[in-house]
Amino acid sequence: MSNFFAMVNRMKLIDRWALMRNTSKENIAEHSHNVAVIAHALCVIGNKKFGRSYDAERCAVLALYHDVTEVITGDMPTPVKYYNDQIKAVYKEVEKAAGNRLLSMLPKEFQEDYTPFFEYQKSDEPLWKIVKAADRIDALIKCIDECRTGNSEFEKAKESQIQIVDAIDMDEVKYFIKKFLPAYSLTLDEHTKA
Repeated sequence: MSNFFAMVNRMKLIDRWALMRNTSKENIAEHSHNVAVIAHALCVIGNKKFGRSYDAERCAVLALYHDVTEVITGDMPTPVKYYNDQIKAVYKEVEKAAGNRLLSMLPKEFQEDYTPFFEYQKSDEPLWKIVKAADRIDALIKCIDECRTGNSEFEKAKESQIQIVDAIDMDEVKYFIKKFLPAYSLTLDEHTKA
């Protein structure tokens, strides 16, 4: 018996944004899906508009698994995780141990296929940059959603996320922000009229 996929399924139980009052709960399964969709889009944009040669499907799968270790660690709030270099380094070790634990739950014959989701592969570096950018964009979208519902708890977070996303020096991100991000502020009626 292998517990790996049952553990991955538990992503739906790990809530994000735990330190803040949310009008709409978000778990890491939902977040990972959103990041995968955005990461795939960033790759397609890069390939079609900027002459890149990203493997969009691989990037989407990396994004789906990017937070899976949190089924063991829980979602550590960003202000805590990145408080200082020492905490950041220790948390990286905790994430690595959680990844190794999850990998060990797979039959040996499949572990090699899933290792790139838990261990850095130099060949995936450009795709991980895309995943990180998509992760930041999704955080901004969450802030936009919360602010749209009148949740002032997310106003400062939104300002911070705008600065973070604006600082990402990637053509595909700038294109996504200009072309697609404004639609996240629309109501359902406004979407269906477009």
